[in-house]
Amino acid sequence: MPGLTHYLIVSALLFFLGLAGFISRKNIFIMFLSVELMLNGINLSFIAFSRFFQEMSGQIFVFFVIAVAAAEAAISLALVILLYKNRQTLDVDEYKVMKG
Repeated sequence: MPGLTHYLIVSALLFFLGLAGFISRKNIFIMFLSVELMLNGINLSFIAFSRFFQEMSGQIFVFFVIAVAAAEAAISLALVILLYKNRQTLDVDEYKVMKG
């Protein structure tokens, strides 16, 4: 039966996989997906600690994080579509100098 340590290891792996994806990629869409992966890793650790300490506060906090992540995903998808429509690329290096 998996214990708290197992869940925390998986949570850390998810977070650092998302961090590595965010740092190493140049595609803005992949960067936003990596941020979502990091948030899911954090959520898993909140739920693991909440279950371990038999408190509901961690699980309630996860619902707020999921709501913020959903709003961030919707806004970022709209921005990605707008940026692609204007520049025809999703490469972050192309957006370093935003000219009007």
